[in-house]
Amino acid sequence: MDFEIPEEIRLLQDTIRRFVREVLHPVEAEIEEADQIPPHIVEELRKLGLFGLAIPQEYGGLGVSLLAQCVVFEELAKASLCFRSRVGTNNGIGSLGILFDGTEEQKRTYLPKLASGEWTGAFALTEPNAGSDAAAIETTAMPQGDAFLLNGRKQWITNADVAQVFTVMALTDREKRARGGITAFLVPRDTPGLTITKPHKTMGFRGSHVCDLIFEDAAVPVANVLGKVGDGFKVAMKVLDRGRLTMGAVCVGAAQRLLELSLAYAKRRVQFGKPIAERQAVQFMLADIATEIYACRGMLHETARRVDRGERLTKEVAMVKLHCSEMVGRAADRAVQIHGGMGYMRDCPVERYYRDVRLIRIYEGTSEIQRLIIARELLKGS
Repeated sequence: MDFEIPEEIRLLQDTIRRFVREVLHPVEAEIEEADQIPPHIVEELRKLGLFGLAIPQEYGGLGVSLLAQCVVFEELAKASLCFRSRVGTNNGIGSLGILFDGTEEQKRTYLPKLASGEWTGAFALTEPNAGSDAAAIETTAMPQGDAFLLNGRKQWITNADVAQVFTVMALTDREKRARGGITAFLVPRDTPGLTITKPHKTMGFRGSHVCDLIFEDAAVPVANVLGKVGDGFKVAMKVLDRGRLTMGAVCVGAAQRLLELSLAYAKRRVQFGKPIAERQAVQFMLADIATEIYACRGMLHETARRVDRGERLTKEVAMVKLHCSEMVGRAADRAVQIHGGMGYMRDCPVERYYRDVRLIRIYEGTSEIQRLIIARELLKGS
């Protein structure tokens, strides 16, 4: 395992680290109160090219490696997680389907706009009765002439309120379902028959919104089929595989910020005549956070390097998502404990992280689903 980060990635890391400290940290409280990322911050994210990290240079993106993406997302996660979420879909579930399975015309049409941040992409798979069981979707796409008519409801779609194009999974054959009966479609925001609901009120992730999509005879041209008719489930699984790895980076970055906040507080908080940092109980919690970060960063970077070399690592990616998301939950809990009553106050950053990171064990595949994937892959090879 090579833990050294290449120099070109380290330079990018330093740039993002300064940006987080100087630009993003000062607006965290404002975003928490207003539940909106200020437009000038979105523009700064665009100028840095963060919407196009994963999109190749030929389509207007930066085209950096997966390891570099993980390093960038780790740094972004040291600020409010809404910032990573805002650029995340353009580098993951909102663009990768086009990159992996789109026609050249589809790539030329959508990827440059997504790479620049002019457009935001979103991914619509989850439904009221289809979450972990993605094959149970009920949204249908029936052929009519040179189009498909979509009917149904998608739920909790990240960035739906700001997205211009959606990758939508729909049934084209009820009998086959995941075995050739689900198709992926590129659906523009202005498609007649598509309604986007108001954002849901959530526990955390202030500034990042999820909405429902309602399709009522929404006509989508045959030319907007992504990949082949019936291959939608395969498209979705490839996209989610990559996204789960970058979620590991978010967990590592968030845990690192929690550790830094806890170290600083433990040094200045005095009880019984001494800083609590001198108390063994607090030292043990700090040590546990730091040790788990070290382990997770190692598995994250090694897996990213191997994927960059072209390996298909379904089991290892699931391990990263599982272990890192569970780790950051423990880190947040310990950070609140170290801060004591202050950690329960809304104006304390660890309180926000405590709420925000709880979602990571649920979306892009729950911890339980990751365990099922890991076990399935292990049994295949036994």
